[in-house]
Amino acid sequence: MPPDLLWNVELHSHTYWSKDCIVPFERIMAQCRARGVDKIAITDHNTADGALAVAKIAPELVIVGEEIMTTQGELLGYFMTESIPARLTPEETIKRLRDQGAAISVSHPYDRLRKGAWEEAELLRIIDQVDAIEVFNSRCVYHEDNDKAAALAKARGLRGTVGSDAHSKPEYGQATLRLTPFTTAAEFITALETGQAVQRYSSNFVHMNSTTAKWRKKLGLNKRMWAGG
Repeated sequence: MPPDLLWNVELHSHTYWSKDCIVPFERIMAQCRARGVDKIAITDHNTADGALAVAKIAPELVIVGEEIMTTQGELLGYFMTESIPARLTPEETIKRLRDQGAAISVSHPYDRLRKGAWEEAELLRIIDQVDAIEVFNSRCVYHEDNDKAAALAKARGLRGTVGSDAHSKPEYGQATLRLTPFTTAAEFITALETGQAVQRYSSNFVHMNSTTAKWRKKLGLNKRMWAGG
């Protein structure tokens, strides 16, 4: 397909519904327009409620997703219809995602600084039950952790996703996949097979933005802001 017909897709992003993000959706939409992002997966921590809400505002832009903490590591769900709670086993989380027809990727599997990273034995135990793994995450401080995920995907013939893991305005659209257009989870999974990655690292200072966001919320300095109220 000619490059100008491909969609530029952000597959890992957070909004005010995540405890470590205070960016209202209006600013996210503006950043997507500025960076030429055609689709953005909203993957807040352990809830799809924000994604479901903003999908009503911008259905042509938003893929409803969630980043879910299992008992072993984090999973990314796409094309979801309801939230899945944290701290279920990977197998139960995968089952619940499949029950709602979602596509599944594994978040930053080898990032040594993340609580949601995976032990390799646990990752390999469920690798055949997911559709892809995240082979590039813009927030990985140690680049070799992304390289390790990419090497696993290549060795196992796995599809790869990339994402900005955006929590602050400059991050949205940092890392994207150029994909053939899709409307369903099945079409999305097929499109991943020929995706063209745009990979850019964010400054390590973005992690300070997440910490600041957590404290602002704890102190009650920010109220949820989005077009729906």
